Parts: sequence; C-alpha cells; structure tokens
Amino acid sequence: MRIKRTTTPRNGKPRRTRTAAVVTAAVACLAAVSAQAAPAAGAGTAETYGADQLAAAGQAVLDADVAGTAWHLDPVGGRLVVTVDSTVPQTGIDRIKQTAGAQAGALRIERTPGKLRALISGGDPVYTDGWRCSLGFNVRNGDTYYFLTAGHCTEGAGTWYADPGKTVVLGTTYGSSFPGDDYGIVRYTNGSVPKEGTVGSQDITGAAAATVGMPVTRRGSTTGIRNGTVTGLNATVNYGNGDIVQGLIRTNVCAEPGDSGGPLHSGPRAIGLTSGGSGDCTTGGTTFFQPVTEALNAYGVSVY
Repeated sequence: MRIKRTTTPRNGKPRRTRTAAVVTAAVACLAAVSAQAAPAAGAGTAETYGADQLAAAGQAVLDADVAGTAWHLDPVGGRLVVTVDSTVPQTGIDRIKQTAGAQAGALRIERTPGKLRALISGGDPVYTDGWRCSLGFNVRNGDTYYFLTAGHCTEGAGTWYADPGKTVVLGTTYGSSFPGDDYGIVRYTNGSVPKEGTVGSQDITGAAAATVGMPVTRRGSTTGIRNGTVTGLNATVNYGNGDIVQGLIRTNVCAEPGDSGGPLHSGPRAIGLTSGGSGDCTTGGTTFFQPVTEALNAYGVSVY
C-alpha cells in the first residue's frame, strides 16, 4: 500500500490550522446540551464537560500526535471519543491522557481492531503509476466531466487509466487536497469512456451531509458493496507520518486497501469518499469518509 503526503495541503493551509474551527463547530451545540442536562447539586451524576473543555481535549489529542488514532465528539454523552487501533500501545494512550491533563476525564477511549490506514493498493479499477484506487462519483461543470476520488490517491498522480495495462486513458489529475482534507478530482480527457451518474445500479441525483444514524452504502473496487450506518461526525484521523485528516464521517462500514476514493451514498444522495479505516470485511472494522459536499464546493462541480 502507498500513502502519499505533503508538508501542507493544496489549499495552502498548515495541517493543524483547521483543528480549532472543526472542534469549535462540532461542539457549538454542546453548550446548550450541557446547560439543559446539568445535574442538580448533590445529584451524584457523572461530571459533564462544556464546549471549551471538549475543544481543549480535542486539541490535546492532536498535540499528542499518536499515529493510529481518530477522534470525534459525542454530543449526547458529552465526551470526546478517541478510537485507537491495535498498533497503539498503552504508552500512547497514557501520552494522550497526560497531554489532556485536567481534561483527561472528557476522553472516552475505544479500541478498534486492525490498523488505521489510508485504503490504497496496487490493482484496479482506476490506475495511476504505482497504485490503484476506486472511482468515487462522476461529476461535471457544464459540459466538462470529471470524477472525484480520495486526495491521498490523486496526490502525486498524473494520468489515470481504466485498466492495469494502462492502455485506456481516463484523464489527468485536476486538483488534490491531502492531508488536512482527503479529496481529489480527475478531469476526463477520453470522450469515448461512458460517464454514468450512478453507483452500481443506484442513480445518484444529489448530495447531502451525513447525520449520525444515517443508513449508508459504500462501493469499492476491492470489496464491492457494503452497508452500515454513520456513527460520528467531524472526526480527525492520524494516519501517521504527519498525515492527519480532519472533518471526516465515521461509520461501521468495512473497507480494505484499494477501496480508497470509492463512493458512500444514502439511497440516491452522494455522502462521502472513502478515506481510510481499520479492520477488514472479514472481521469488520471502522471506516472514515471525506464529506463529498466539501469536494463539490471546492471544485464547483455537481453530481448528475
């Protein structure tokens, strides 16, 4: 598997500058939740944490910089859920808690099987030099056609092909954003290639933001069609080697290397692009997705 990385995303922003904005936006509703749910004096309930404390806890996890971790806010439980994969030793968890200091109580540590990694490998069905990924959604701007995929797929890639022998050209990378974000876009240069606005047999007619509990379907070139639900929003994932991606959708849908960039949808609505995760489709796992609406807005394109 190959994971591409750069010092700064294509949008020119330092890797960590989005953290405060992401955390602040995600915890804005928690102040009201905490106020409504605050226990009466002497009630003996568990301690609650406010928006500022949860934001500080999120920043602490980022600062601890432990590869193989992901985190998102649970607005109902009022905690920052930190997911750690099987490669994270107890010393890594201890470092996170020590960095959090007084906010350590706001953390809820959860183990996940396998290793968090960007899901990319050599293979099919969309190829570039050295690796393969999965086509996400076909999109367009007027009469110009593109496809979206993961940014860690397009980063450093030039020409894309439809076959492993690289005899059928699809197009060339038009834009890429990774790390920080994880989306990229390829402009079609081959007019004879069909560009259906579908995912398998499902017609895609629009795009939407994910919500917790939303039923979703993922399709990838390695493991095909898999179903599950959205379990968290605004997650940050540390893939290691400085590759940190923020604002992701957390799901219980499985995925494997080569599924990267593939589409996540809920019925006819486009939801996300496969970024990475842990586990596999034999034992199950946790997979994270780049919200597709961010990519559509960034490149001024739409599904059809």
